Amino acid sequence: MLSKPGYRFIMLLAIERFIDKLSDIIGYITGFLLIVMLINVFYDAIMRYFFRSGSIALQETEWHLFSIMFLFGIAYTLKDDGHVRVDLIYDRLSAKARGWINIGGTLLFLLPLCYVIMTGSIGFVKEAYNMGEISGDPGGLTHRYLIKAVIPGSFLFITVSAIGFLVRNINVVRGVEPVHEHSVGLSSETHS
Repeated sequence: MLSKPGYRFIMLLAIERFIDKLSDIIGYITGFLLIVMLINVFYDAIMRYFFRSGSIALQETEWHLFSIMFLFGIAYTLKDDGHVRVDLIYDRLSAKARGWINIGGTLLFLLPLCYVIMTGSIGFVKEAYNMGEISGDPGGLTHRYLIKAVIPGSFLFITVSAIGFLVRNINVVRGVEPVHEHSVGLSSETHS
């Protein structure tokens, strides 16, 4: 039978794996939306430049798809620890020190920011829904609240990924999980 600390380690690893799978699903959705956006842009460009027939709705769909990809991509990038950083000091620290910095940054900055944006943007979505907000351009998209709903939704996904990131760093600090080094610049294989 597992001791209490051993059980906690297994539970933390299981939670981390589950959240990573959710983040992977968000990443697949983002990748699919990229393909849809590319097809949309290609079709719109062909229609405008070769057939002199453009569509405001297609152009707005491009912007909306890009927004969704960007906002959902943040959660996936956090899962893979792929965000851009200035690593003057961070890379020289031990794995445990980096884990503590990540835990502190997630608890003090990332999770509160997600909460503020999620709760602040819900009223924004409700207002667009209640007003029946549509595009200001003739022939534009209706139901603007749908794209605005992506804001709190994406920050919910970021919160879930942040919890997974937090659990991963707790596991690193406890020595349960191997350190996942993020790549900065060229790898050592390319230097030789």
